[in-house]
Parts: sequence; structure tokens; C-alpha cells
Amino acid sequence: MASNDDTAAGKLNDQTRCPVEEVALVVPETDDPSLPVMTFRAWFLGLTLCAVLIFLNTFFLYRTQPLTISAILMQISALPLGKFMASTLPTTQYSVFGRSFRLNPGPFNMKEHVIITVIANCGVSIGGGDAYSIGAITVMKAYYKQSLNFLCALLIVLTTQILGYGWAGVLRRYLVDPVEMWWPANLAQVSLFRALHEKDSKSQGMTRMQFFLVFFVASFAYYTFPGYLFPILTFFSWVCWAWPRSITAQQIGSGYHGLGVGAFTLDWAGISAYHGSPLVSPWFSILNVGMGFIMFVYIIVPLCYWKFNTFNAQKFPIFSNQLFTSSGHKYDTTKILTPQYDLNIPAYDSYGKLYLSPLFALSIGSGFARFTATLTHVALFHGSDIWKQSKSAMKTVKLDIHAKLMKSYKAVPQWWYLVLLVGSVALSLLMSFVWKEDVQLPWWGMLFAFALAFVVTLPIGVIQATTNQQPGYDIIAQFIIGYVLPGKPIANLLFKIYGRISTIHALSFLSDLKLGHYMKIPPRCMYMAQLVGTLVAGTVNLAVAWWMLGSIENICDIEALHPESPWTCPKFRVTFDASVIWGLIGPERLFGRGGLYRNLVWLFLVGAVLPVPVWILSKIFPEKKWIALINIPVISYGFAGMPPATPTNIASWIITGTIFNYFVFKYRKGWWQKYNYVLSAALDAGTAFMGVLLFFALQNEGRNLKWWGTELDHCPLATCPTAPGIVVQGCPVFK
Repeated sequence: MASNDDTAAGKLNDQTRCPVEEVALVVPETDDPSLPVMTFRAWFLGLTLCAVLIFLNTFFLYRTQPLTISAILMQISALPLGKFMASTLPTTQYSVFGRSFRLNPGPFNMKEHVIITVIANCGVSIGGGDAYSIGAITVMKAYYKQSLNFLCALLIVLTTQILGYGWAGVLRRYLVDPVEMWWPANLAQVSLFRALHEKDSKSQGMTRMQFFLVFFVASFAYYTFPGYLFPILTFFSWVCWAWPRSITAQQIGSGYHGLGVGAFTLDWAGISAYHGSPLVSPWFSILNVGMGFIMFVYIIVPLCYWKFNTFNAQKFPIFSNQLFTSSGHKYDTTKILTPQYDLNIPAYDSYGKLYLSPLFALSIGSGFARFTATLTHVALFHGSDIWKQSKSAMKTVKLDIHAKLMKSYKAVPQWWYLVLLVGSVALSLLMSFVWKEDVQLPWWGMLFAFALAFVVTLPIGVIQATTNQQPGYDIIAQFIIGYVLPGKPIANLLFKIYGRISTIHALSFLSDLKLGHYMKIPPRCMYMAQLVGTLVAGTVNLAVAWWMLGSIENICDIEALHPESPWTCPKFRVTFDASVIWGLIGPERLFGRGGLYRNLVWLFLVGAVLPVPVWILSKIFPEKKWIALINIPVISYGFAGMPPATPTNIASWIITGTIFNYFVFKYRKGWWQKYNYVLSAALDAGTAFMGVLLFFALQNEGRNLKWWGTELDHCPLATCPTAPGIVVQGCPVFK
């Protein structure tokens, strides 16, 4: 598809090649500026596939076993649809308002395909993963039973996303233009685009397209086992079979409710569920995550639970996302709520304090350390570069081949993004006045959230752009506002959305901007595609969620639902728990003076200090490059997301990533260059297609199997406490 003439910029010499080896091996160093980009078929397919993807992702997020369908599914679907439109649409030239255009400008090309995927990506960033704004709206309606106005909910969804888009535009010069900011996850999509559009020589083995099809079919067929016939493959916990009557053995070996020692998963959805595909993360990042995971799960948690009984840990399961009373039973938050969704202090004093499972509590503490470690790490290792760029020194920085090729296109003026940023801020402030009782967050709380997002988006973006890991600060956002506005759970949720979730959206937009940079998409085309895709995806996202919350009886209510109901909303349960911990009860009662978890606050200081010795050693021994690769925020990310992520999910991710991005990359680099990212795309796509098929063909019709192999985890005692005198149904009582 690429031209080799001078206007296309061709291939340049090695002095201008990208210094990041993975990028140099995968991203094409050519461009053809004559290719049409914003065509009718690009808009039609992009918006249609975006709407389909956002519908599916929103729909699946409410299930007991949620499934996030990546944009790769739509990326593959777009190719035959685009070629079909290219072969059937008329080539007649039309004129509208003095401008001529064709419905069919010629063969379906790679740049159109990229634009379609960028629009569809909005259906993942807005509706996939943690569902972001929809999670808060679900908690407000399904858990707190709040009567929320639809227009208010729509403003929450759209302003959060547009705010993130504004941040992305402001930070382009720091997180997209520099060569070092390479966004590893994009290489999987680049590989797939090349596999779908470029022709390989058959003499070199299977072409990338053939390889993709083989493993797509294999992944599609295989997912019938963990997805329907044999779900135990998702958490294979053999230790529990060896010791069926031992609580301790099951706490250690359970892949779903314990530490997962010896447990493993043979389900790609389980491997890639929480940290993304391990095939696209660089080896040094995987190694850092692995170091943190081993230290936390296999050393710190066992010592705190069995040796020191930290936080009265033995009264509760070792691993759970539930909230507990002092007697080890589940905490009933309805007993401490006022009709205005505030904390009923006399009822709280009467009912008793709230307790967390030990792994959950320690995971919160790790979030404290991760936040300050991120700020310190970026200041030390990247601060001078950021300062130089802030002084417009980037004009003198040597450009690599991709930046030089992009010089032939018009840049997007900064004010285009600033208009969106200011507009979203104004609408958010307006909402805090018009629906004051619904959102609970005052106007100054909104401004505080915007300031927090402005401070942290850049350092977290640097980490993600170089390691493919995104250190979160959800806990910090809720911790801060919990002190400022205690007893206000809805205000806590909204502060998290504007102070943290807008950052997530910004990083997603920045990642797509880097994809456009690699694929040589004109920046103004990217601007329009992302903006329109965001508006469509946000509207459909809310519409689907609103419909489900109103039409599925008792959705997310585990106690009221039928035992086999798939609508238990585990991801939203974690969001609700967080609103109770940080908003309703508040950090002062849990982490302040006299609080059970007060010592965890010291981890703020620990996290701020830990990157310092690493930086000092990297300066003392500059020839030892491995020292600078020790990344404290990413090490702490080894125990992020638990719960709902399980140790088995993370351990399997680490092992798989090590195999491909260390051993295969080191000893079979030619194979890795040609097939690694294509394999990642094939596994994602095959699993997603079969997941959709299984749900609508079988599970949605109630045709579920029930036998030994359909139980996720045969470790019933893993959820039991081990403290003497604690009585929990189904568990033995210790004396």
C-alpha cells in the first residue's frame, strides 16, 4: 500500500530510525499521503461498529463473568465489509455545498481501516474494562436506589469523556510526539493492520494473514471449553483436591478465593482480563510486575495473615472483595444510610465498624504507595525532559522517521482541544448547581477534581507509554475527597469520575493518537474521528445501561436474584464497596487516628522514597542499564486490581508474557517480529467471537450445563475465616 517515491518519504537511513527496537521491527517506515482517509465508508463502518461494540461491552459488564470485547473484533470485521462496500458502492462524483466527493473513492485502504478502528476503540475505552462513568451511574441507581435524571446521567458520561479528550490534546507534545513514548499496546494493532493489508512472500513460511486465521480459528474453537463446556479451566486449583478438608490449604491453593499457589488458568480471557494481553507488554515491564506480585502475594500477605494476624485478618477470608462486620459476616450498608444517601452516624455507631479482607486492605495500601511512587519516579527519571519540552525545546530535538513523515500533514491547533476542555468544565460546573442533591459534589469539589486530573495525567501517561502499565490512583482520589466530604458516597463517586476517570479517557485517546502517528493518519482526521466516536459511544453506552437497569429485575442485587442469575455485576460491586469505604464511612474512621487501618497511610511516604535509591544508583552506575529499568510504580502494579483480579490471573499473565517477550524475543526474534502481535490479536478475536456466540446462542436462552467441570473453583473452604469463635455458614468453627 505504500509508495516509495520522494513525496511519500520512502525509507530513510538508519540514523533516523526509531531507537525503540520493538517499534523499528514492527511499524512500517513508509507513507502514501495520496490515500483517502475520511471516506463515506470509513464514517459509516466506524460509527456502526462503534455502536455495536459499545452495546456488547456494556451488556456483558453486568454479568457474573464479564467479558470485554476489544476493538480487534471490529478491526477484523471491518476488512470484508470495507472491501464489499468498495466493490458495490457507485463511483459517481457528487457535489455538496461546492465540495465534491465520492461514496467510493477506490480500493479499501489501510488508512480508512485505521480510522474505523479508532472510532470503534471509543466503544472499548468508554464501555469496556471498568465501564468508568457507567459504573458510578449503576451504583447510584442499582445499589443506592437513587432516582437519577437521564439528562444529568448523560452529562456525567459525556463531560467526563470530553474532559479526557481535552487533557489528551494538551499533553500531545509530551506523550505522543517524543520517540521514547512508544505505547507498546499499539504494536499489536499495527501488526494486525499489516497482516490484513500487506502481502508476505509464501517462501518465508505462513504469511501473517494465514497465521492469524489459523490461530483465530483455534482460539474460537477452544473457547467453547472454558467459556461453556469446561469452565474449571479458568481456575484450575488442584491443591484443593489434594486437601479437601483443610481451610489453610484451600486458602493457599484456591485460584478464585485464595492465593492461587499451584493454580493456573488455561483461559485466554482469564490471562488477559486485568493487565491486557501479556504478549504486548515489554519484558522489563513484565519482570517488574512479577517482582511486585511475588513479594506481595507470596510473602507480605501470608505473613500478615498467618504470622501476625494483621488487622484481625483471621476473622475474614484471606481474599474477598466483600465488606465485613467484626463477627466475620457481610456488612449491610442499608442499615447505616439516611434517605438522602448520607451516613447515619447513630446507626453506624450501633451497627459497628467496617472491616476488609486482608488482601483487600493491603491492596489499598499498595495504592497509596503507587501514587506517590509514580510522581517521584517520573520527576526523577523524566523530569528534565518534560521541563525542556515545556520550554519548547522540542523544536531542536532530533526527529525519527515517523515524526518526519507526519510533518507533511497539517497539525491540529491547540485551541481546538482547549475549546472542548473549557466546554466540558463549564457543563460539569453547571450540573453541580442544577442537580445539586443528586450529585452531592459542590462546584469547588469539581474544580478540585479537575486540578487533580491535571497534575497526575502526565506522570501516569509516561509510565503507560513506556511500560504498557497504567498505575491507577482511584484510591487516592476517593481518599482525598473522603476527608473533605465525609459521609457523602455519591459525591465521592463523582469526584473519582472527574478526578481519575477523565485521566483514563485521556490516556486512551493519547494511545490512539500514537497509533495514528505510527500509521500516518492526518492529525485533523484523527481529531474528528475521536470526537465523533466519543459522542456516539457515550450516548449508546448510557442508553444500553439505562435500559438494562430498568428492565432486568433486581439487577446487581445478589441477595434478591435467582442463584443462577448471570446479572450479579462483580465489577460494579467493587465500585460500590469503594463508595462505602471512602465516601459513606470515610477514610477518617478507617485510616485516621484510632482507625484499624491507620498504619497503611505510612505507605504514602514509603512510595515517595523508594524510587530515590534506584535513581541514585542509575546515576552512579550509568553503564548498568538494568538499574534504570527498575520501576517502582510498575512493581507496585503487580498487586493492583486485586480484587476483582485474582492472583491466578496475574501469575498466568506473568508466565505467558515471560515466555513470549523474553525467551521467544531473545532466541526466535524473526518469528517474534513477524507473528507475536498477530498471535495476540488472533487470541483476542477468537475468544471474543466465541464469547458472543455462546452467550446469545446458549447462555441467554438458559441452556447452561451443570456438572463438576462447570464449577469455577472447587475450594469451598477458601472463603472461611480461621479465627477462633467466628461462626460463618458452611465453615467449621475453630475453638
